[in-house]
Amino acid sequence: MAKEITIGKNIKKYRNKLGLSQEEFAQKSGVKYTTLTKIESSVIKKPSVMIMAQIAKTLGVSIEDLIN
Repeated sequence: MAKEITIGKNIKKYRNKLGLSQEEFAQKSGVKYTTLTKIESSVIKKPSVMIMAQIAKTLGVSIEDLIN
């Protein structure tokens, strides 16, 4: 369960480092805004690999960085 919470927190941390709002990041990454907010708030605990890949690519980090 700690891993699941970490994913959302890590996405938020990296997104904030880029200075992007959730809405801006959603547009840039192609991930739906509602999906992004649900991942960051741990409503969605296990996002699909495709969504994780989109998010990681937009953030400029690896999927592993988001999981750990």
